[in-house]
Amino acid sequence: MTANIELTERGLYCPQGDFYIDPWRPVPRAVVTHAHADHLTSGCGRYLVSRAGDRVTQARLGPNANRVQTAVYGETVTINGVRVSLHPAGHILGSAQVRIETGDGFVSVVTGDYKTEPDATCTPFELVRCNLFVTESTFGLPIYRWRPQAQIFSEINAWWRANADEGKPSMLFGYALGKAQRLLAGLDATIGPILTHGAVERMTRAYRESGVSLPDTHYAGSTDKTMWGRAMIVAPPSARGSTWLRKFGNVGTAFASGWMQIRGARRQRSVDRGFTLSDHVDWPGLLDVITATGAETVYVTHGYTSVVARWLNEHGRQAFVVETLFAGEREDSPDNLADYADEGAE
Repeated sequence: MTANIELTERGLYCPQGDFYIDPWRPVPRAVVTHAHADHLTSGCGRYLVSRAGDRVTQARLGPNANRVQTAVYGETVTINGVRVSLHPAGHILGSAQVRIETGDGFVSVVTGDYKTEPDATCTPFELVRCNLFVTESTFGLPIYRWRPQAQIFSEINAWWRANADEGKPSMLFGYALGKAQRLLAGLDATIGPILTHGAVERMTRAYRESGVSLPDTHYAGSTDKTMWGRAMIVAPPSARGSTWLRKFGNVGTAFASGWMQIRGARRQRSVDRGFTLSDHVDWPGLLDVITATGAETVYVTHGYTSVVARWLNEHGRQAFVVETLFAGEREDSPDNLADYADEGAE
């Protein structure tokens, strides 16, 4: 048996099925793990996505959405004789691992992005055994070890409550698709009104249309100052330092991201508080998943590829770095992470 996927100038490709997985350029047929921009490329001829991710995919693709085919988790779709199925990745709503099985019985699994801690806004991660495992490594350094999300949300709500008691709005930054909705689900709505930036509100609407239960929110652009004093305002990172933010006056600011694990990350983002909450797997979880898949070969992509591949090879597994056009969430990562590559190594 030989690998049934290969890296091309357009991304990971299955020659027997004649389709791409998360291509970074338009292709005739794409199987997509989830709707973040570094995985969902506009302009493809046809798309296959999870049924759970249909609404957010439509919101991102716009006019291209009529080219989308959906499949429920675990359903087998045969493409040119290749058996393809999508399995929960636990990253954001609709995120999926792509299982590819060819006629010789060889199974590859392309994860996209994933996390193993369940949250209220998406289907929990499902382990899929395979011969070849393609894994992200966004937080593939030993220093990244997540605390339980219940603790983080308790800290976020305590910070919000303290600001509200002072009559000061709270501004919480998180990615508009996925992170923002997870934050909303963990907020204590008894503290005050919850307002959203337009980009967050658009994706939140898609979540609600998909059946995800979230607290009531108000589009921040249509509210007045009478609501602001005790408000929590959820906004994307791009709103930092904007004229939109300044209209709310003296606000408490915070950023929710796995990057907050790093010393100095809060200062680099010019926010008052940093909360370590990631939608990606941490270092121990990453290694546990890789081991549990039973894969003989591992392709490492999206993040600290060389660190993870080196560790796997040193511990008896065959691992290769697969360079992609995108690097996951690295565009918002601290600049000094190389200094921490071996900190806390096991």
